[in-house]
Amino acid sequence: MKCMNCGQENKDAAKACRKCSRDLATPPAWFPDGKWHLKTLGIIYACLVVFYFGVSFILKSLPKPYHIRKIPIEMTPWLGKAKYLPEDQLKAPAK
Repeated sequence: MKCMNCGQENKDAAKACRKCSRDLATPPAWFPDGKWHLKTLGIIYACLVVFYFGVSFILKSLPKPYHIRKIPIEMTPWLGKAKYLPEDQLKAPAK
């Protein structure tokens, strides 16, 4: 009989482990089986799905990202096919 605590091989009739002195008469408290693993992983998966859709719903109420907003071309002339403004219009106004 193998000790569950240290892995020492003991006689089948032994009441305690030779190496760690653990009681071999009492069985281990609990071993999860395949059904328990499936149930636990199913619950974790369901929680993740609910969390994902909850966060998605909340994020939809926030303002749209900048790549979807209408940004004036004067603020971002480097973004693409834009008409570039003359240098005098790009300078800050005089006070």
